[in-house]
Amino acid sequence: MKFTRRSWMTLTAVGAGSVVLAACGGGHDDEPGTIVDVASGDARFSILVEAVAAAGLVDTLSGRGPFTVFAPTNDAFAALLAELGVTKEALLADTALLTQVLTYHVLAIRVSAADVVALPKPAAITTVQGSTFEVGADLGLTDGRGRRASLLITDIAASNGVIHAIDRVILPPV
Repeated sequence: MKFTRRSWMTLTAVGAGSVVLAACGGGHDDEPGTIVDVASGDARFSILVEAVAAAGLVDTLSGRGPFTVFAPTNDAFAALLAELGVTKEALLADTALLTQVLTYHVLAIRVSAADVVALPKPAAITTVQGSTFEVGADLGLTDGRGRRASLLITDIAASNGVIHAIDRVILPPV
């Protein structure tokens, strides 16, 4: 087969276009996964992902949503373990407690950082667990036991909601 200048230019253009599309991710692959998928792909949330699996909440948080998850980082879980004087294995084994704590971090609605900012302060936020936590004027969260958490990273997009990373595991009232 003989290539003309025009066919070389066409072939080059097609090849360059393919490279650009591949680099951009092209098509529907750009959509983020579910909350569980996104958290699983971020090493900062590996303990949270283990906890969600241990509590049997993977299917729920992979469901349709929308959800907002105030996601404690690994550092937040390490601090909680030290505070409680328990091992990660012991925490993960207590599925009833784990479910209560994890669902206290979840809202059954998508709430962006802009929505949190727009709330009148202080604002009581009702969680999937059924209890409330408070968002203060400084955008800090106060849990049911008076402990404070701060937003570290906001608006991590997921197909079924949004994740906001926090620096402390918040606990429902006793």
